[in-house]
Amino acid sequence: MIQKLLKVGSSAAVTIPKKSLKELGLEIGDEVTVDVDIANERVTIGPSKKRPAEIIDWANSFIEKYRLALKALAKK
Repeated sequence: MIQKLLKVGSSAAVTIPKKSLKELGLEIGDEVTVDVDIANERVTIGPSKKRPAEIIDWANSFIEKYRLALKALAKK
């Protein structure tokens, strides 16, 4: 697919079609990773590995599961 670069302030942006967002499981406001491969003149955009909400949910479930052990460790 071919997309045009758009000027956004002093930067540039590329639009991602709605269908592609859906296929990647992305929504407006999600964080993405941008990798630049200079040797192959390629830019890759993809979903970040963990979304902040997922990390918080994981941390909360970990704390709940190991609460007693974490309290015991805190006393040492």
